[in-house]
Amino acid sequence: MNLAQIIERHAQFSPQQVAIHVAGEDITYPALWQRVQRATHALLAAGVQPGDRVAWLGFNDPAMLVLLFALSRIGAILLPLNHRLAAPEHAAILGHAGVSLLVSDSAHASAAAALAQAQSCGFLPAAGLQAGDGTDIDTDTGVLSGNYASPVLLVYTSGTTGRPKGALHTQSGLVWNCVISAHAHELTQDDHVLSTLPMFHVGGLCIQTLPALHAGTTVTLHARFDAAAWLADVAARRPTLSLMVPATLRAVLDHADFSATDLSPLRFLAAGSSTIPASMIAAIHARGVPLGQIYGATETGPVSIYLRRADAMQHVGAAGKAGLHVEVKLVNTLGETVAPGEVGEICVRAPNVMCGYWADADNPAFNDGWFHTGDLARCDDAGFYEVVGRSKDMIISGGENIYPAEIENLLADCPQILEAAVVGQPDAHWGEVVVAVIVKAPGEDLDAAQVRQLFEGRLARFKHPKHIVFCKALPKTALGKVQKAGLLVSLPAQ
Repeated sequence: MNLAQIIERHAQFSPQQVAIHVAGEDITYPALWQRVQRATHALLAAGVQPGDRVAWLGFNDPAMLVLLFALSRIGAILLPLNHRLAAPEHAAILGHAGVSLLVSDSAHASAAAALAQAQSCGFLPAAGLQAGDGTDIDTDTGVLSGNYASPVLLVYTSGTTGRPKGALHTQSGLVWNCVISAHAHELTQDDHVLSTLPMFHVGGLCIQTLPALHAGTTVTLHARFDAAAWLADVAARRPTLSLMVPATLRAVLDHADFSATDLSPLRFLAAGSSTIPASMIAAIHARGVPLGQIYGATETGPVSIYLRRADAMQHVGAAGKAGLHVEVKLVNTLGETVAPGEVGEICVRAPNVMCGYWADADNPAFNDGWFHTGDLARCDDAGFYEVVGRSKDMIISGGENIYPAEIENLLADCPQILEAAVVGQPDAHWGEVVVAVIVKAPGEDLDAAQVRQLFEGRLARFKHPKHIVFCKALPKTALGKVQKAGLLVSLPAQ
């Protein structure tokens, strides 16, 4: 068996079922399977062999999913590129992975062709995937060698710190992630997923999109996220599930059409990438839609911890419980499991965790099947996890541990603040002091004294920011995560 046979089976079981709706076009499961067959022929004709890395550069497109499934049959590996990166960044990733072929959509064709030429690898426009023979290939010939044990997806981390690393996932890992995600979302064939986050990241690809196809339901796919388009399709297409990150959720909540849009088709809205401010959750809950959270990392598949629909409104702020088939432990700096209520680093062992980093087999973050996430959390007696920040972000001031997320969540609830990040700055007396970096909401006149008042009586004094810095924008990754390493470099001397 290989990953593509999921599509083949649904084509047989449900020949009338729409697999993907995109830009007004319905693609049924049989039509999708035929596209996979054609793409398999085209890739073999282009010289793709088992184990080869084939990159995709483009927006969300059915062709990327077709490419993934076709490569799974051959036993080759898809490397989705973040289209927001600069050409030198793309070149570094292609060189590190040893990519043999680059496939792109029409919007990125010229840049991709130039990149492929510079990297001495092949180039194929997405339309070329459908130039192959539409007949199936006899699996007994040995031409197709991909199976569930084969690596199939190589995703480079967003790189909030240091150089990006390539997380390698097997076909089996992706299937297990679909099973785990189905439990997180209570996903069935009767659902309808609205997918708008970029599929070059495991969040956009693996949290709902692939699980929906695994379940045999319909995915309405947007090339890129647009708040107006999301709201319009919630009303017109009536999806039951969708996925957000803080930046996209903020855009939806701030859009003029939000209050008038009927959200009742959504039985559940999931959110991930980073902690969701309580004020945003409350705004969605006020519309009668439960908003849960999905916690994970590029390396973990990513679905590891989640807050399901039944718990969403009673456990606001929690990341949820350890997922089905997922082992989670919290450890201290000595590697010892911490007691309930104590903060420790999240470690995950599960069948959807990556098989390793590309060309970095000895990386200490992945040991004995356990991936050390670098994220800090506490777990209560009922098994609910609360993520409090990154271990590298933790501030130690005067011997006290301070978790930036706690301060950031308070700042996020202030309507005069558009966004904020909290970092530590070296200090000769305290070791480190807390610095709040704030972007004011448009038209707001906010000063440091007003910000300081937000903390009075709500947080211990030692957690209050020592310095408050206002700026026009925070440096971010493609998925809206603040790049705190870059922020520290840009902080003015205090």
